[in-house]
Amino acid sequence: MARGHILMQGLEFHQGDSSTSAPAETIWLVSGTGDGPPLAQALLQRGWNVLVSVVSTSATRAYRSHPNLRFQVGKLQEDEAVDQLLRTLRPRWVLDASHPFAAVISGRLQRRCQAINQPLLRLQRETPRLPEGTRIHGIQQLEDLRSIALRGERLLLAIGSRHLQTALRQSSASQHFARILDNPESLRLALAAGFEPQQLACVRPGALPEGAIERALCRRWGISAVLCRQSGGLTQQIWQDLSQELGLQLIQIRPPAEQLPVGLTPEGILRQVGAAQARS
Repeated sequence: MARGHILMQGLEFHQGDSSTSAPAETIWLVSGTGDGPPLAQALLQRGWNVLVSVVSTSATRAYRSHPNLRFQVGKLQEDEAVDQLLRTLRPRWVLDASHPFAAVISGRLQRRCQAINQPLLRLQRETPRLPEGTRIHGIQQLEDLRSIALRGERLLLAIGSRHLQTALRQSSASQHFARILDNPESLRLALAAGFEPQQLACVRPGALPEGAIERALCRRWGISAVLCRQSGGLTQQIWQDLSQELGLQLIQIRPPAEQLPVGLTPEGILRQVGAAQARS
């Protein structure tokens, strides 16, 4: 059965293969396309109903369809949006697996869950060890890019479409290319920033084995430097490995300073939530 679509109390939801949910408790997972899909799959295998909050409809395609999987699509920009979902779902657990740079939503979840004693767990991404010999620069913000000598470099931007225009203004690289998500908004922003179509790669998360697209793009475009975010986990590991393998200069934007409790690994989260208990 094709994915369905319903509107619940002003919030947009998409259902999985079936509108019938198993008689089990719900976990609300706030995530993206990196850590979210494997974590959601593991929770579903343990019998949980899972609602995943993602920013865009295209992000739902990274998740494998399941009758007990639903999506809430759109940014949770106000406290009331979080409160409304908590009242509607009454989840057993809230899992914050959002991007390390999404400090606003992490802080909002922390505040609103704490206000009503809602159990909340936060994913802590592992920081990959930097391979020896990697040429790496760490910067605090995009404006710091101007201090890095990039003249003559072919720079690949892997920072999200919203920040491309700022990066282009700060970069002294000779040529620029970008890897963006395969949705109309990302393409619109990239073209508005000044990129030509041949400088862009619209990539669907999970379409190929991890790292395969990034390696192919670097070779096709003759990339000599990469700008990415120091996000931890698999994505950061891919860029660090490729920088060593292909001799790339790697520039990483450091995450914002966090005032949040230390989180758990995916394994730690799964141990904590255990298996779902059926409702009587």
